Amino acid sequence: MKKAYAVLICGLSFMVLATNQAHAQLQKGNILIGADLMGMSADFQSGNTTFNLAIHPKVAWFIQDNIAIGGMVNLGLSTRKGYTAISYGVSALGRYYIADKQVQLLKQSRFFLEGNVGISGQNTKVDGSDNVSTNGLGIGFGPGVAYFITPNISLEGLLKYNLTVGFGNSTTNNQIAFGLGFQIYLPTKKAREVYNDVKSQMK
Repeated sequence: MKKAYAVLICGLSFMVLATNQAHAQLQKGNILIGADLMGMSADFQSGNTTFNLAIHPKVAWFIQDNIAIGGMVNLGLSTRKGYTAISYGVSALGRYYIADKQVQLLKQSRFFLEGNVGISGQNTKVDGSDNVSTNGLGIGFGPGVAYFITPNISLEGLLKYNLTVGFGNSTTNNQIAFGLGFQIYLPTKKAREVYNDVKSQMK
C-alpha cells in the first residue's frame, strides 16, 4: 500500500512541477521522462483476433540546450491466431530539437530528430513452423514533433525507421513505425526533490 501511495505522489508531483516551471523545457541540465506508443491496434474477429502494442519508455538529460542524451527500452507484442511476435531492446538515445522558429508548425511546437543504437531483437512463433529470432544490433532514427500542452509537458508524434542486424535465424529485420507519446521536462534539482520525497514515503 505504501508503494502504491508513493507512486501516486510521484506522478502528482511531476504534474504539479511541470505546470509550475514556466521556463524549464529544453535547457541544459533538464531531464526528459516519458514514453511512446507504437502501432497500438486491436482487431476483434471471430476466430482471428489480432492485437499489436509497442511501448518505448525513455529518459534523457539535456547536455546542451536542445540536445539530450539518455536511454530507452523497447517492449512490443503482436499476436493473432497461430502467430506471436515479441520484440525487445535497450538502447542509448539522442535527441536534437530544431531551434529555428521558421520551421515550427505552431508557437507551442518544436520539431526534433531522434536516434538510438543498442541491443534489440524479435522472436516470432508461427504454428506449424520453426521459431524465427532476430537478435543483435538495433538502430533507429527519424523525425518527430512535440506540442507543448504546458511549458513542461508535450504530446508527440514520431516517425521512425528501425533496423535490427543480428545473428539469429534471420539476420535482418526492419520496419517503419509511427508512434504517439508524451514527455515531461524537469530541472534536475526538482526531479531530485521528487525522488527524495518518494523515497521517504516508501520507508
